[in-house]
Amino acid sequence: MLPSVKPSDPLTAPVRTLVDAEAAVAAIRGRLECAGLSLRPPPAPPTACCGRGCNGCVWEGYYSALGYWREDARRLLAGEG
Repeated sequence: MLPSVKPSDPLTAPVRTLVDAEAAVAAIRGRLECAGLSLRPPPAPPTACCGRGCNGCVWEGYYSALGYWREDARRLLAGEG
């Protein structure tokens, strides 16, 4: 049986845009603060994208790094970190 995932959960919901990413980061930071936990800052959004859809675009790296940050936050909030 697959675990249920709430689409609105900032720890697991898909992040497809910068707006999604910023909302997830804000919500996760709020959860961490309420729990009295600290985590390194999330990755900063790129500022050097040329918009040509390059292979290995800076946005791909950003979303990948954000995924690792969200996973670290999930583990910390679950008491696994």
